[in-house]
Order: sequence, then structure tokens, then C-alpha cells
Amino acid sequence: MALLKEFKEFAMRGNVIDLAVGVVIGGAFGSIVKSLVDDVIMPPIGLLIGNVDFSNLFIVLKEGTKQAGPYVSVAAAKAAGAVTLNIGLFINALVSFLIVAFAIFMLVKAINRLKREEAPAPVEATTKDCPHCLSSIPLKATRCPQCTSQLDAA
Repeated sequence: MALLKEFKEFAMRGNVIDLAVGVVIGGAFGSIVKSLVDDVIMPPIGLLIGNVDFSNLFIVLKEGTKQAGPYVSVAAAKAAGAVTLNIGLFINALVSFLIVAFAIFMLVKAINRLKREEAPAPVEATTKDCPHCLSSIPLKATRCPQCTSQLDAA
């Protein structure tokens, strides 16, 4: 029972909940970026390059055991048992990574800017220097504990 209580305290801490929310939002953001790359960015680039579908850009390393090539897609090659080098899928993943990395960079940059703008509150002085020996003493002191000089009242 104590183990269950300890686990509940651990799971309900702010850091764990923040991490869980970050993972869920990060996964959702990753799927949005993947769709952006696969469905919006890469088709026009493929069209400009000459009708290349990046998701099906691959090199056959070994013919399939079930069916010989040529294969029209990565899925057809996999179904035939072929070994492929999936260059297009790698390019899509690379572009997705760059977009996510840039988005995180911009988020961190904004957070750092907010932290810099927060000026620290001025700290109220609690001590003063003795005019005779320059040691630090409380503001309300009337005599210096270091040199025993008589001080003006604060």
C-alpha cells in the first residue's frame, strides 16, 4: 500500500505531468509536421524536379523472392520481399526533422527572450559599511562590532 501511495505522489508531481503533456503535444505536433512535409511541401518539390514522388524514391538492393522487379512503390517492393534503400522516405524524415528542430529553436528563443526581459526586483539593503573600518554591519547598528566605533543612528 505504501508503494502505491509513493507512486501516486510521484505521478502527480508537476514535473511528471508537464513531461506527459509535452510528450502528447510533441507527438501531435510531429504528426502535423509529417503531414505538412508529405502532403504539402514534398509534392510541389517533386513536381518541380520532374514528377518525382519522394515517398516512392528508392533503390532496389536485392530483388524480391516473391516477385521480380521493377516495383512501382516501396510498398510493392516490400510485399515482393525486395531489399530497398528508401532515399525518399529518408528525405521526408530529414525535412520533418528540420521543421521540428526549427520550431523548437524558435520556441526556446522566445522563452529566453521572456526570461531576459524579466528584470530582477531591486533588493532592499539590510546592511551598510562602517565608515571607519569598512566592514559590513546591520543598518540599525549604532556601534561597529569590528572596530567598536560609535556610528550615527540609522
